[in-house]
Formats: sequence, structure tokens, C-alpha cells
Amino acid sequence: QVQLVESGGGLVQPGGSLKLSCAASGSIFSINVMGWYRQAPGKQRELVAAITSGGTTNYADSVQGRVSLSRANAKNTVYLQMNSLRPEDTAVYYCNVRGVLSGEARANFASWGQGTQVTVSS
Repeated sequence: QVQLVESGGGLVQPGGSLKLSCAASGSIFSINVMGWYRQAPGKQRELVAAITSGGTTNYADSVQGRVSLSRANAKNTVYLQMNSLRPEDTAVYYCNVRGVLSGEARANFASWGQGTQVTVSS
């Protein structure tokens, strides 16, 4: 009922930048939190950054100061600007959106994107 479309991953050299985008669509009444997680080979999925509907952001310590998360509420879209990328940032990045579905039930939902590969290498 909720679809997420991610874009912006790719190969970048150390010190470079990338911007990821995630657009949510479908039977959405409201969105509470939008964010990005990542999973490197052999590691657990971890939070990179998240933003609430009110604009409050939360960043992982490992990316603090190097990434910026913003949100276009009218477009149900979240953007992750990543700068000063390091090889250890290499991972599959997943968009995550939590909110409320439209309809009489107003059920909560939590959706994941399909993932986009970010590779930082020279």
C-alpha cells in the first residue's frame, strides 16, 4: 500500500559526495518519520539518519557532521546529502518510512525501500 522509490546511489571516490532521495507514495494519511539505514556486508543494518514530521533529526555518530537529512513534506520525499565519504560508508542504503495509512482504520505502517548501493573506493 506504500511504495518507496530510492535513487542516488553509486560509486564515488573517498572524500566525494552523494545525495540519496526517497519518495513515498500510496495510501498515506500521514508520515511520522523518514530515514535511511545501511547494511554493509557481514554487518547488521544500522540507522544512518532519521527525521520526524516536525523536522527533528537524528544522526548516527559515525556520520555526524558529514551528512545532512532534509525532507519535503508536500512531496513525501526525504533527501540524504552525504559528504566527505569514506570507504567504511560503503553499504546498501535503505529508506525507511513510518506513518499512518489512509482509510477508516488509520493503521500504522512501516515500509522499506529496495536499497541502493553506495560504494566509496578509489
